[in-house]
Amino acid sequence: MLCQLTLFHKPLKSSQRLTWNKPPKSVLVIKKIQDASLLQPFKELCVFLTEKNMIVYVERKVLADPVIQADESFAAVIQKFCTFREDLNDISNRVDFIICLGGDGTLLYASSLFQKSVPPVMSFHLGSLGFLTPFNFDTYQSQVTQIIEGNAAIILRSRLRVVKESREKNARVDKKGIIMTNGDSEGSRKAMQYQVLNEVVVDRGPFSYLSNVDLFLDGHLITTVQGDGVIVSTPTGSTAYAVAAGASMIHPNVPAIMITPICPHSLSFRPIVVPAGVELKIMLSRDSRNTAWVSFDGRKRQEICHGDNITITTSCFPVPSICFQDPVNDWFESLAQCLHWNVRKKQNYLSSKEDVF
Repeated sequence: MLCQLTLFHKPLKSSQRLTWNKPPKSVLVIKKIQDASLLQPFKELCVFLTEKNMIVYVERKVLADPVIQADESFAAVIQKFCTFREDLNDISNRVDFIICLGGDGTLLYASSLFQKSVPPVMSFHLGSLGFLTPFNFDTYQSQVTQIIEGNAAIILRSRLRVVKESREKNARVDKKGIIMTNGDSEGSRKAMQYQVLNEVVVDRGPFSYLSNVDLFLDGHLITTVQGDGVIVSTPTGSTAYAVAAGASMIHPNVPAIMITPICPHSLSFRPIVVPAGVELKIMLSRDSRNTAWVSFDGRKRQEICHGDNITITTSCFPVPSICFQDPVNDWFESLAQCLHWNVRKKQNYLSSKEDVF
C-alpha cells in the first residue's frame, strides 16, 4: 500500500487525512454478489478505473456471474483484471485502496479479507441500510478522482482480534472444567484467529435452555452471562446488533469495547463499556446445560464446547474508512438517515397571548 495516515493534533473533525506517498496504481473492487442491480454500476466503475490506467483486482466468483460472462462489450475490460480467490490468494500487499459496492455487509466482507493491514476503503451506498457506506454512486467519477488525488478524510475503525481455542475430540473435561489429555496438552488444542469489525456474538444456538458463559476481563471473572447470549462489539459495531439489544451508540473514534447481554435473565444486567486495551475471555460455564455458538461479524458460525475459550482484544490493524465529509458529520448523518435518531414531531410554539397553564 502506498498511503500514509497523517495525524494532526486538532479537533476530531480533521484528525485524520489520507495522503499518498505516490499516486495509487491498484484498486480492489468488491461487489455484493447475487445482486443484479449492481451489475451496471460495477461495469461502469471498472471501465472508469481502467481508463485511468488503474490495475483492478476483482474476485473470481464475481466474474463468474453469467450476465457478466455474456456481456461481449465488457469482455475486453475483463481481460485487464487481476483476479483472486478469498481462500487462496493474499493480496494485502498488492492493493492501494478498496472500493465497495453494496451495503454494510460488503464492507464487513472486505474487512475479513485482510487479517493484517487494511488498505483505505471507499464504500458506495448500494445496499439496504448503508450506515457505513457514505458515498452516493451518482457522483462516483468525481468522488473516486478525489480519492486518487489524496483529497479525503479518514476514520480509523478499530477491529477486534479474536482467538478461538478449541479442544480436540480426544480430550475430555473433568468436573472442574480442566482439560484432561493423554499426552502433550499443546497438541490437544486448535486455535483459530479472526479480525472482527462489528461484533463477536455468543448465543445459545438451537437449544431451548438459557446459555451460561463466564466472562473474564484481564484474567478476572467479572460475571456469568445467563440469558440468550452476549455481544462484544467495537464502537463501529455498537450501532449494529448491540444497539438492537439495548446498548448505547459509540462514535468509532472512541477507544472502547462494548459488552452487551442478549435477553439476560436479570433486571440489573446493563450493557457496559470497557477500555480498548483490556483482554476479554469467554468460556462456557462449568454447569452450563448445553453448548453455545459463536459468530464473527455474522460469519463463520461455530459451536463452543466445554473447554473451549474465546479471547478478544483490540486489534492492531484498524480499517481506514474514507469519509464523505468528516468523521463527525458522517456519523451523525448516518444516525439521522439510517436509524432516524431523535426523530419526533416538534412541539407547537406558544404565542405570547396563550395561557402557559
